[in-house]
Amino acid sequence: MIGNRIGISGVSSINLYWVRWGLLIGLLLLSATCSRPSASRQVFVLGVDGLDPVLLKTFMDQGILPNFSRLALEGDLKPLSTTMPPLSPVAWSTFITGMDPGGHAIFDFIHRDPRTLLPEMSMAKARPSRYKLKLGSYVFPVLSGGVEQLRQGKAFWQLFDEHGITSTIFRMPVNFPPVGGSRSFSGMGTPDILGTSGTFSFYTSKRDSVSGEIPGGRIHWVQVVGDHASATLRGPVNELREVENDSGQTENPELTIDFDIFIDSEEPFARLVIQDTDLILKEGEWSEWIRFDFEALPYIATLSAVGRFYLQKVRPELQLYLTPLQINPEDPVMPISNPEDWSNELFREMGYFYTQELAEDTKAFSSGIFNGQEFWEQAQFVFAEQKEALRGILEEYTEGFTFFYFI
Repeated sequence: MIGNRIGISGVSSINLYWVRWGLLIGLLLLSATCSRPSASRQVFVLGVDGLDPVLLKTFMDQGILPNFSRLALEGDLKPLSTTMPPLSPVAWSTFITGMDPGGHAIFDFIHRDPRTLLPEMSMAKARPSRYKLKLGSYVFPVLSGGVEQLRQGKAFWQLFDEHGITSTIFRMPVNFPPVGGSRSFSGMGTPDILGTSGTFSFYTSKRDSVSGEIPGGRIHWVQVVGDHASATLRGPVNELREVENDSGQTENPELTIDFDIFIDSEEPFARLVIQDTDLILKEGEWSEWIRFDFEALPYIATLSAVGRFYLQKVRPELQLYLTPLQINPEDPVMPISNPEDWSNELFREMGYFYTQELAEDTKAFSSGIFNGQEFWEQAQFVFAEQKEALRGILEEYTEGFTFFYFI
């Protein structure tokens, strides 16, 4: 497009989490102003996953979305067809590569392992080290493993790399681990520290609660004695250690961190003490992001994660929520940015933030841990972080190609 014309195009898709329909890719194409040389042309792509084109047009006609209406008037607005099957990872992979599912090999959110017939994540897979040295119960990989991206084909921003065009790709779906680009940050497909799409923790003293796994979370029953309760934060398995279980089989033990909860005897407050963090929360209050360091090898290797507590209730029963443990952008244990230090740069600018793929905790809501208001508040935390990231990227944007993703 020429001059200041703006184009918006829409693609239908299905989001399997909490949005039935929607994938709108807004293409905002801005050429240089008259005062800039032709080399400084800009292309900005805003991807909004879960926004239905029909609803968008309806709200625009009602005057509810004036900014979208302005963009459409200055440029164009057209619906596009989607992929088959019409699923977000499939459609985004086609957007990235220009190939159909037969080419990029992404057909769903999950695939089937042909050897075991068990389901597995479709977008990325961990590859453990095949060569290890064992000393006692500790295991040292001779050759490091890694995480493999399963999407096939070349991303369009890799073509930009080949032609010397700068690009910033922020939270592009199906881009974990991130590939190419002057800067790229992973999106849909990025796990939490446990390797799942998001597993929250919920600590409660309700007598009828049963500790164990629920869809998207873990329930931990804790016993309050006087004004104190002891609890355990369960992390990933320790791949640097092997022990025998009760059945005589070798397994990697789970990394854990113990912490204490002190309940005020009169006021609706609780004090949490975990590692170097000592904080007081009021009933209905969220903590800031907290760093957790799991010791995989004493004094040598730690796995870092971040999370936020939410004190739901202190009485008559204690109810404490913890977000899924995020890959720490300050010190990531898995590759979430390219170059690797860009995640740390974002941390220095923004502080800790959600790195997990779809961070809105729909599972806590659907399982009844969150009510509607609590889910809305948690979703707004995610949205606020996304807006802050967008603000920072736009402030330093001068030329080249930039993609930014919203859910």
